[in-house]
Amino acid sequence: MSTLAKPQAATDRTEDGSFLSVRDLEVRFRTEDGIVKAVDGLSFELEKGTTLGIVGESGSGKSVTNLAILGLHNPAATEIGGSIRLDGEELVGRTNRELEHLRGRKMAMIFQDPLTALSPYYTIGRQIGETYRKHTGASKQEARDRAVEMLTRVGIPQPALRVDDYPHQFSGGMRQRAMIAMSLVCDPDLLIADEPTTALDVTVQAQILDLLKDLQQELGTAIIMITHDLGVIARTAHDVMVMYAGRAVERGTVREVLKAPRHPYTWGLLSSMPSLRGPLDQPLRPVRGTPPSLINLPTGCPFNPRCDFRDQVTGNGCTTERPLLAPAAGHATACHLTAAGQQDIYINQIQPRLG
Repeated sequence: MSTLAKPQAATDRTEDGSFLSVRDLEVRFRTEDGIVKAVDGLSFELEKGTTLGIVGESGSGKSVTNLAILGLHNPAATEIGGSIRLDGEELVGRTNRELEHLRGRKMAMIFQDPLTALSPYYTIGRQIGETYRKHTGASKQEARDRAVEMLTRVGIPQPALRVDDYPHQFSGGMRQRAMIAMSLVCDPDLLIADEPTTALDVTVQAQILDLLKDLQQELGTAIIMITHDLGVIARTAHDVMVMYAGRAVERGTVREVLKAPRHPYTWGLLSSMPSLRGPLDQPLRPVRGTPPSLINLPTGCPFNPRCDFRDQVTGNGCTTERPLLAPAAGHATACHLTAAGQQDIYINQIQPRLG
């Protein structure tokens, strides 16, 4: 994996004091058609014991960002720039062997589809215990005991018996619980959950989200929650970052972003969700158009071809100048609309639509 920028020397903590600090992250893929700018200048931070929700359409860069944190991109076709510092330790530029030492022990990931993430050839207990043995040097019996303990912790019934079952013998919800057990077996400080409730019924979804919340309170884990579902974000996250075309377009606390969103793209995401408070016959309003090509991004604001409010910006800044997310902490948005204009549009046009 080639790097676009030289990483800084590691210190005891990140410069801004955050447990995880991502600064000016760029992830580019080399293809026959050109360079895909999957992530383009992304910055955020995360503290222990808190959850950051990352939302956006498919292709917005959510999963690519978090695979870069774990160092799981194909090094032969990927260029990564910027800085990723975990507890003061720079990750960009590290070798795969160095990152393997951190994966599982310091950081872990719950993958989107547990059926494909789990091997069908090995028992659940062996797959959970393998990570534990690798990082602790435990014996097979110790690893098995730890696997039973973790299955108990995530609510699998009869864990001493189910530890010898194969993935196909588990239901979808149980496989997701097994994935969580595998991710947490070494008590990592950072957990990345990539669409952890996809394809689960609403009852099981609620159980999985409550489980993650309880385990976070117990272990003090920092969690990144990747999802399309703003309802999941409202239930689990402390802060939220909205991504579009590889960039953050809005960032703030969950209350700020969901109660008083500022960016037209966030308005579109909220308007496309069904509401229990609005009229029953009110149609959903999907975000019109399609996401842009990450090889040939539009000039100016990448959302401008789909934006219903660009004619309310004085001049042609939407099509010529890229808006930047304010670096200051707090509720920030990357949009050419003025703060007063955003508030006026939201109160008079968007909020009545949301109910």
